[in-house]
Amino acid sequence: MDYLLNKFTSTGPKKLKIAVIGQSNFAADVLELLLSDGHEVVGVFTIPDKGSREDILAVTAKNYEIPVFKFPVWRKKGVAIPDVLEKYKSVGANLNVLPFCSQFIPMEVIDGAAHGSICYHPSILPRHRGASAISWTLIEGDQIGGFSIFWADDGLDTGPILLQKEVSVEDSDTLDTIYKRFLYPEGVSSMGEAVRMVAAGTAPKIKQTEDGATYDAPMFKEENQIINLNQTAKGIFNFVRGLDSVPGAIAYAINEDKEEVMIRLFGAQLFNGPVPEGQPLQMKGLKKPALVTEAGLLITGTDGKIVNIQRVKKGSKMISSSKWFDQSSGQVTLELTDAEKTIETSLKAIWESILKVDITDDTDFFACGAGSMDVVRLIEEVKDAYDVTLENETLFMAPTFQEFFTQVILVSRQGSSSGQINVEFEGFVLKANKREIPIPTQLFVNGKFIDAENGRTLDIINPATEEVLCKVALASKNDVDKAVKAAYDAFKGSWAQVSARQRGHLMFKLADLMEQHKEELATIEAVDSGAVYTLALKTHVGMSIDVWRYFAGWTDKIEGSTIPVNPARPNNVLTFTKREPIGVVGLITPWNYPLMMLSWKMAACIAAGNTVVIKPAQVCPLTALKFAELAVKAGFPAGVINVTAGTGSITGQAIADHALVRKLGFTGSTPIGKKIMASCAESNIKKCSLELGGKSPLVIFSDCDLEKAVRLGMSAVFFNKGENCIAAGRIFVEDKIHDEFVRRVLKDLKTMTIGDPLNRSTAHGPQNHKAHMDKLIEYCDIGVKEGAKLVAGGKRVPGIKGYFFQPTVFIEVEDHMYIAQEESFGPVMVVSKFSGSNPEDIIKRANNTEFGLASGIFTKDISKALLFAEQIEAGTVFVNTYNKTDVAAPFGGFKQSGFGKDLGKEALNEYLKTKCVTIEF
Repeated sequence: MDYLLNKFTSTGPKKLKIAVIGQSNFAADVLELLLSDGHEVVGVFTIPDKGSREDILAVTAKNYEIPVFKFPVWRKKGVAIPDVLEKYKSVGANLNVLPFCSQFIPMEVIDGAAHGSICYHPSILPRHRGASAISWTLIEGDQIGGFSIFWADDGLDTGPILLQKEVSVEDSDTLDTIYKRFLYPEGVSSMGEAVRMVAAGTAPKIKQTEDGATYDAPMFKEENQIINLNQTAKGIFNFVRGLDSVPGAIAYAINEDKEEVMIRLFGAQLFNGPVPEGQPLQMKGLKKPALVTEAGLLITGTDGKIVNIQRVKKGSKMISSSKWFDQSSGQVTLELTDAEKTIETSLKAIWESILKVDITDDTDFFACGAGSMDVVRLIEEVKDAYDVTLENETLFMAPTFQEFFTQVILVSRQGSSSGQINVEFEGFVLKANKREIPIPTQLFVNGKFIDAENGRTLDIINPATEEVLCKVALASKNDVDKAVKAAYDAFKGSWAQVSARQRGHLMFKLADLMEQHKEELATIEAVDSGAVYTLALKTHVGMSIDVWRYFAGWTDKIEGSTIPVNPARPNNVLTFTKREPIGVVGLITPWNYPLMMLSWKMAACIAAGNTVVIKPAQVCPLTALKFAELAVKAGFPAGVINVTAGTGSITGQAIADHALVRKLGFTGSTPIGKKIMASCAESNIKKCSLELGGKSPLVIFSDCDLEKAVRLGMSAVFFNKGENCIAAGRIFVEDKIHDEFVRRVLKDLKTMTIGDPLNRSTAHGPQNHKAHMDKLIEYCDIGVKEGAKLVAGGKRVPGIKGYFFQPTVFIEVEDHMYIAQEESFGPVMVVSKFSGSNPEDIIKRANNTEFGLASGIFTKDISKALLFAEQIEAGTVFVNTYNKTDVAAPFGGFKQSGFGKDLGKEALNEYLKTKCVTIEF
């Protein structure tokens, strides 16, 4: 080992006069580090401007008033140019530092400084000598990478070693990742370390061995970038990642005319698992065609293993390889606010400062000569200027200014309430309630409205007129698979990049849009489901808006806990829990409150950080589809919310069975709930929550406020046409007031207006669909046959079109009767007497059912009320009120009414999983 002579005094190392020779951000950071160490940088030598674009090293040097020299070449025909050499000598450097240098520097300069020249090289020399060392580290599949700082000589990276550092090369590493995580930050600090060693006289000169030396081809030459596809999958994978993210491995696709089309490959992954369906793509050098799938472009190596290519560049356009056969542009256009127009202007200025060219909408970032560090600079400047966090990949997928600007605005809207997005879809215009409302009728998958497989549709009937409103796309099993995979990709990708607080902003934005469109949404609910418009406005839509705002407030308050545990001394232990989203959630919602049931479940689900595939009710999916349009306008990333209209047996079953769905939330009948639960268990033991049938008891004691009991008792039964999961299915009235209670109910029924749900005076609209109305007629017939006394209604409203069913009252109902045991889910009041002498007896009768969703009691005796609340087997208990739900109060049943909670803080638990972490120290 040969050491430099220590030319410094015994007082310590002297500061050096340094010439920095190189380019790029790396060299600029080294320059600033040397200055901070107290050295004098006497001159900076860098490359000439590209057009009006000055290298960042030159810009940094000028900021410190350091002389800058820009030479296109240093020598001609191997001989140093005298003028160039003279300018170099004029600065009087005693050490040359070459942090990142792409030019050939003559030996007169290399040896022109008293302490010589030190150079950074991104490999463990002597392996991978040459200009493309990082790429070859990956292409050759090296498990160890790193960098060397060596003393420059007249060879190609052959000088003595001063300093080397190593790093393990991970399977997931690309040129970009290994550079950012190790070669750049460690390299900068190590250049400073090396200069300090030179200044101290302790810098070694270790002669390079020739053992294991390689001289690799430069990858900046296009002919060297062509990939050999006739090799193993690992070889293909390594070559692609070695050129990722710039310039990309070159391959040739064969088009329909048998012409070779040059493309570049990016984002390689070794693929495991079953091969999905896809379309074949002929590629030069492949005996077996590649396969374009939803997962990506699958290429089979000579060993039979598969590489997945995520992105493909054709010309200047980067696309997801899964979209090779569908390269159309997106379906959204932006309407800019004044503030966003200002962003457009300032963003153009950022592009101009980096590219040094005039920027138009079609300006391509990479076609202007930008490199990987320019990408980093742009992403960082956007983050600083607009508080918008993007991935480097965003620019590769949107390389033109207009495409990139669109992405900046879409992400910025996740944290604001500004801007408009127009959404393209096929649908129809609902002309009702003095409005013209455009409504989508396609499936909503991965941020776009699309047709169902084979164009299948189902008819949607207006229950008030029995006429076909429209035809809505009918999702197949394959359609559900597309939606689930889109949700899965979003959960792992774009949605994971959205912070908890940004989720809250998105949800608030969505709630604001629902508020702006509430009259439209209520009109759709009235026409599609038969809900009375005024009720739809207040409850169906109003409570939906409330629930989105409520859970928006929870997004950044989902916390784990720190748990004191018993450590094994002398060690200490830290144990804490994390609350994490489950993943893809399937939701299946009923037809009685289409938008509200969607919101009750989805708002908690989204707040917790999950993505969603929802199947709305087959008979009334229109508000769910209109909601999807609003979700796009709110700025939700593609794939986060997916709406697959269809049947329960096909669409719903496909969601329940899908292996990527990890949680299923269902509201519906108990028999279907049992099938859902079985499917959850058999598919992948997915978590499920079930809100099922009810036969909720309402007990009215004689000491109640009778006027209030009649009014709220009728509401408990007839609210929303009786299509209400917590409807009072059994009313127990104390014998002392039974007859008066019934008399008042029958009197008030005569004043109830039945008719068009859009009419503001209507109190009772049509039942949701014909099959349900027929079921109600059968239900009442059974009641009569079993001996209950029908005192009102029991049949279809005569003389008018539509599924209108008369409000119905049965008295003298005994507990064993069918109508006392089974839910009608319609406007049927079932009244039974009881004696008030023994309150516990009536509680037993109220509990004599397999259902346990809700319950109610009217009494002025607080003891009776508390006894009832304590002993009743129901998830909700109302005292001297009914139907009074709130978004902050948990809602859910016991027994065969299901399990799990909607609403309130507890609802978040349905969509979270708990991870326990233990650290010993």
